[in-house]
Amino acid sequence: MKEAVINGIFPTPIYMSKLDRKLTPLELKFVEKSKKNSYKNEGNITSKNSYILNEKPFSNIKKELDLRIKDYFEKVISSKDSITPYITQSWLNYTETGQYHHKHSHANSLVSGVFYINCHEELDKIKFFDDKYRTIKHEIKTWNLFNSPSWWFTVKTGDIIIFPSSLLHMVENKEGTNTRISLAFNVFIKGVIGNNKELTELIL
Repeated sequence: MKEAVINGIFPTPIYMSKLDRKLTPLELKFVEKSKKNSYKNEGNITSKNSYILNEKPFSNIKKELDLRIKDYFEKVISSKDSITPYITQSWLNYTETGQYHHKHSHANSLVSGVFYINCHEELDKIKFFDDKYRTIKHEIKTWNLFNSPSWWFTVKTGDIIIFPSSLLHMVENKEGTNTRISLAFNVFIKGVIGNNKELTELIL
């Protein structure tokens, strides 16, 4: 039999980049300071400040993330509409050994992302889920991108991941002795989308 070709359509974009520098002493000091002003989340600890990228010590990191967000919108969304993506809320997560980050998605947001400040190079991961209903549940012989209800990626210090906010994700119980530190953020758009004559215009 001639070998078949299997194409994937309507994929979910997982944008991956990396900060090409180490954090400065000032930035790292701010990360540690923010940990003292945090609250217990479900499974780990989250900064009380949910606009962390608006703080002066993170101004350069915000510029770096804005560049990646712009790149995501140009390459993935590729919209002709007159829109500008912008970060709405942003916060720090601290996950100790044995802690986790519960399964969730991000409401009131189009795109979300994570910047990893401290990771175990081999053990830290982010796990995504396809939550659509499956009529039949098979016993799987070999997992692949087409039959898997979940998929994970290892993450390293400096990594940046951007994905649709509706995508369910979580961090399973943390292994390793380091404190996993991540900066999460949400993105929305401003401008005009749609078409006035087609009655689809939306001014944001």
